[in-house]
Amino acid sequence: MKKLKNSELNRKSVSDFKDSKKTPFIVVLDNVRSMNNIGSIFRTSDAFLVEAIYLCGITAKPPHNDIRKTALGATESVDWQYFATTEEAINDLKNKGYTIVSIEQAKDSIELQNFKIDSKKKYAFIFGHEVKGVSQNIVNMSDMCIEIPQFGTKHSFNISVSAGIVLWDVFSSYRVL
Repeated sequence: MKKLKNSELNRKSVSDFKDSKKTPFIVVLDNVRSMNNIGSIFRTSDAFLVEAIYLCGITAKPPHNDIRKTALGATESVDWQYFATTEEAINDLKNKGYTIVSIEQAKDSIELQNFKIDSKKKYAFIFGHEVKGVSQNIVNMSDMCIEIPQFGTKHSFNISVSAGIVLWDVFSSYRVL
């Protein structure tokens, strides 16, 4: 086995990415405060051909050096929009026919392994503030909540880790349909 060089990875150019068929997912960041997390989520969204990222409330927007450091150019490839409030973003998505899914520990949440993608639907996955999570008002506006099962002493993942877990899972489920 030989480790591949960057030149052997057949990566898309930004224009190739823009022209690629996207996964019908939008990532919504509900008042995320860490620019490193924002950049990391841009990078993960690029990897899984996410349609767009909605940045809401206090969530910083590109260009910013702290976002750029972890995004590694993904702010150029992944489309994004800013909304003053997450409620505005959710209303926009509902008007466009998206199923709204909060990633949150909530009563009657669906464990990630039990969530089934419907290939006829478009999804918006909401990730919340690093300490407070997805706000209750946004959970109330959601069609469902997905929870990532955890088995240790901690009760949460870092938001960028949560985004990576969820986006990989739903991307891989969507691609096999």
